[in-house]
Amino acid sequence: QVQLVESGGGLVQPGGSLRLSCAASGFILDHYAIGWFRQAPGKEREVVSCITRWGDASYFITAVKGRFTISRDNAKATAYLQMNSLEPEDTGVYYCSALRHEATYCPENYDLWGQGTQVIVSS
Repeated sequence: QVQLVESGGGLVQPGGSLRLSCAASGFILDHYAIGWFRQAPGKEREVVSCITRWGDASYFITAVKGRFTISRDNAKATAYLQMNSLEPEDTGVYYCSALRHEATYCPENYDLWGQGTQVIVSS
């Protein structure tokens, strides 16, 4: 069964950190670009970050640059989103996504999605 499973969300105080994981199964992650998206309450889902299949290129939205890092371990079929200096505006459901994509840049659209993990940043 092809699936992506996120974990690592939770409640954290402003300034805190979380590391989200995205575990892939049922397909070979090496061939896929990975994207992380989030959806805040009452807002549309937005891309947060992405990484190419070999990790040689990545992208971050301006709001998280310098605070978030993205990485992947293809041997473990897992991708990560390290989130530091979290702000209340980072609150939302975070989704991992994947697309079979051989190019050395991130794709705009993805066709595999996880179920999401909740991140709440609040004091």
